[in-house]
Amino acid sequence: MKLIYASASPFVRKVHVVLLETGLIDETSLVEVTTTPVNSADQAVAANPTGKIPALILEDGSSVYDSRVICRYLNDRANADLYSADDIWKMLTLEATADAIMEAAVLMTYERRIRPEEMVYEPWIDAQWAKAERSIAAIASDWGDFLQGPLNMGQISVACALNYVDFRHEDRDWRTANPRLADWFASFSERPAMVATRPS
Repeated sequence: MKLIYASASPFVRKVHVVLLETGLIDETSLVEVTTTPVNSADQAVAANPTGKIPALILEDGSSVYDSRVICRYLNDRANADLYSADDIWKMLTLEATADAIMEAAVLMTYERRIRPEEMVYEPWIDAQWAKAERSIAAIASDWGDFLQGPLNMGQISVACALNYVDFRHEDRDWRTANPRLADWFASFSERPAMVATRPS
């Protein structure tokens, strides 16, 4: 398999962590690309018509894309148990909530990095942060049980989302209002797969 990726992307990181946690990293070549919403890398477009990453190219040349789809594929391929059949819809909703945090934080990043300075729209940035902040609070209050116990996809997704907020938006203080979530995140971030994929 080949993973089309950029190391700073939280969606890519989620897949990378799953590859490490399932042992499938040994079957996967990592193909790093430089891509943006306004200038998609050729390899990304070849693997995914939207040009988004990550995209996973399989041995037969076909592609699997969108991080949630890739993670489900890898989980099944490895016969892992990251998506327990118990409360599967709640688990998938937690993963979607974490992905929504990533999406909002990425859009905040792009608003400043891609647009000319005179076109940056601060209310848009504020609205994206409000989405992320509400989602973080919901995870802290409603999904504590899913963040405990054996490794699961919700844990990986939430940790990658929170780390991306820290990575790109370190001035946003999500910890003060969510101290138990902050403690969990500090502990989970020490997993070898999290340390190995930490963006720099």
